[in-house]
Amino acid sequence: MLATAAASAVLVAGLGTPSIAGAPSPAPSSSHPTSAAVAGQRASLSVLPPISQVGKGVASTSGARTVVALKVTPAKEKRPVVLQRRSGTSWVKVAKSKLNERGLADFSVGTTLGGLPITYRAIALKFQGKPAVTTDEVVSTEWGIPDFADEFAGRSLSDSWSNRAGAYNPAGLRRCAKGSSKAVQVARGAVRLSVLKDKSKGNKMCVAKRADGRVIGKFDYRLNGHISTDGNQSFKYGVAAARMKFQKPRGQHASFWMQPNVMNGSNNARTGGAEIDIIEWFGHPSKGGGLTSFIYHPTKKGPKKVGDFLENPDQYLSSRSDAWWKKYHVFSVEWTRQAYIFRIDGHETWRTSAGISGVEQYPILSLLSSDYELEDLGGDKRLPQHMYVDWVQFWELGSPS
Repeated sequence: MLATAAASAVLVAGLGTPSIAGAPSPAPSSSHPTSAAVAGQRASLSVLPPISQVGKGVASTSGARTVVALKVTPAKEKRPVVLQRRSGTSWVKVAKSKLNERGLADFSVGTTLGGLPITYRAIALKFQGKPAVTTDEVVSTEWGIPDFADEFAGRSLSDSWSNRAGAYNPAGLRRCAKGSSKAVQVARGAVRLSVLKDKSKGNKMCVAKRADGRVIGKFDYRLNGHISTDGNQSFKYGVAAARMKFQKPRGQHASFWMQPNVMNGSNNARTGGAEIDIIEWFGHPSKGGGLTSFIYHPTKKGPKKVGDFLENPDQYLSSRSDAWWKKYHVFSVEWTRQAYIFRIDGHETWRTSAGISGVEQYPILSLLSSDYELEDLGGDKRLPQHMYVDWVQFWELGSPS
């Protein structure tokens, strides 16, 4: 299933300042300078799959919104930008926005109109002496249908998923928790992953320890919801997305992440892969806001961790009354040969060129209670805890050059 390489279009600059609605597209001519000649400006427009869908309840993937992302350099914060769609020989205004401090703006838009693809372009308007920059055209449907999609219909997991990490693991700092199918439930169009007390342990308590061996305290043994498509569904380069709603309190962390199909011991991510933590939620209240994205990749000196807590993550909520445990949001990564780009409902949160995997990877969903965070829950009586996933999808680029 192929999109164009990186699903991105290089843009044309200096076409004047076309009217925003209803005016024909200006035809380039020799009197119009090229992008390189317009004060060094450059703009790019990317079409992403439908990765924007905020809401309180479960929803069909058909209702997700396609995202169109604009980047203008040099970055001029608050520069006004306009998105247009083609209507016959004219262009019609769809939305307006302003560039952020990185020169980025994004729009959640319709994928089709009357069942047909939509052609979009963007304009960075004249600003601080810089002439307008008009992008080339992009088509809404260039990603096509997803290579994998699961909306968790029915009452059980599809054959694509399996439970994992079904043993207590002191070396992995989960001597008090293990994965279990008992902590996974499919109902009402979503999969619920939980942290539950392990009743098979009776009243026996677990002594939790930190990585340096210090004792944290005694806690109930726990069962964790922990599933993956290992051995069934994987891809290399493209976009992976999940629509999720998290638990509120600390004491466990919800995750959507990926690992390589084969752990071959390579010290290079291009041949050995990487752990791609698309999103992790550590609960409320958390220092740094509670949301993180990380890459763990192999090097000659051992595994290296890249990433951090997202800066001011609440800026990506839909309203003041929204919260990560109140509404579903779509968390995604765009993975190319050059970069990982992380987004929430289409809004870019972080990008990095570190540790780019060059091998097939598979998605994982989990709600894990690692030993080091058990004391943050405020008592075992606050169990069970739940996170919900409405759908998971990925779109593969194929084999970009």
